[in-house]
Amino acid sequence: MTGFDSLSTDAQPVWQVSALMLAVADAVRQRLGDVWVQGEIASLTLAASGHCYFTLKDENAQVRCAMFRRAASRLAFTPAEGATVQVRGQLDVYGPRGDLQLIVQSMQATGQGAWLQRYDQLKAKLQAQGLFDAARKRPVASVPTGVAVVTSREAAALQDVLSALRRRAPHVAVTVVPSLVQGEQAPRQLVAALGRTAQLPGVQTVLLVRGGGAAEDLWAFNDEDVVRAVAAMPLPVICGVGHETDVTLCDFAADLRAPTPTAAAELCAVPIEQLTRQWQQQAQALANGLDRWLQQRQQALDHAAQRHRVALQQGLQRQQQRLALCQATLHAVHPQHVLQRGYAMLQDAQGRVIQRASSLFTGDSVVATLAEGTLNLRVEE
Repeated sequence: MTGFDSLSTDAQPVWQVSALMLAVADAVRQRLGDVWVQGEIASLTLAASGHCYFTLKDENAQVRCAMFRRAASRLAFTPAEGATVQVRGQLDVYGPRGDLQLIVQSMQATGQGAWLQRYDQLKAKLQAQGLFDAARKRPVASVPTGVAVVTSREAAALQDVLSALRRRAPHVAVTVVPSLVQGEQAPRQLVAALGRTAQLPGVQTVLLVRGGGAAEDLWAFNDEDVVRAVAAMPLPVICGVGHETDVTLCDFAADLRAPTPTAAAELCAVPIEQLTRQWQQQAQALANGLDRWLQQRQQALDHAAQRHRVALQQGLQRQQQRLALCQATLHAVHPQHVLQRGYAMLQDAQGRVIQRASSLFTGDSVVATLAEGTLNLRVEE
């Protein structure tokens, strides 16, 4: 197909539409080459093929854009409707519609989006290295004797933390480790402050705190060196940076995340009122346990005493039975009782009991004792 109709009556070239669009596209590419364009994404379509179609616009104009699968696969973030971005590409003409479009080769976020892109990239890197693993999180002491607060001395967050600790846990000693929390020098100072804190004696918990602000104000807590310093701390760290909706990378590396600085102070120690209640409950439980123990010991003593009384009574009864038997035996063999059965007891003149007749001779005197009275007798034969 030729670029123009040679039979034109006025000798001017007559373009086929497709040829004209190709010529315009060639002219634009040769004139501008690669261009960087900044604008807001609109009419975004993420096709199943992996291609990305959208419109880039500002207050006064817009241009259609196409980002094909290979270029889109290299993006470090996912484009979103309304995001402000900078794109690099070449202008072209889409012949079927005659539309001017920008073929995008690369894209980067700007403003808030740039911060988010850096945040996501570093988060993915540190997460892959295990710095955010739940298994490495340590429990925070519920009743610490000492707490270190890493923040700026001028920060309102410091006063909020100190006020909360005085109110809730006046028994906890507080050490303030000062550091910048915003600006270019803040990351270096935060790392140094955390290093000093790790050497403090008597500290069981570290509070890393700062009040709210814009993403760039909080960026020191997304600095890689600071995040690594938090993860490497030998003491449990509670991170309370910004407001509840602010989430920094230090929050992921810390052992516990608090939504605000005040919340960090509230999480680091059990309130004194709660401790008092627990102590009172423990004292009451100890007293109750002691009472139960004493009652059990008293019952054991009562049971032992009862057993001893029964054993003593049984022993006494056995002795009384033996005594009665002895008394009955003695009663049965008592001489008086024998005499009452018709027997007599014979004694010689010297009062000796006569047991054999051979011990007597004729003429000997014998005294016979009967049940009632005595008889004086003489042996005749």
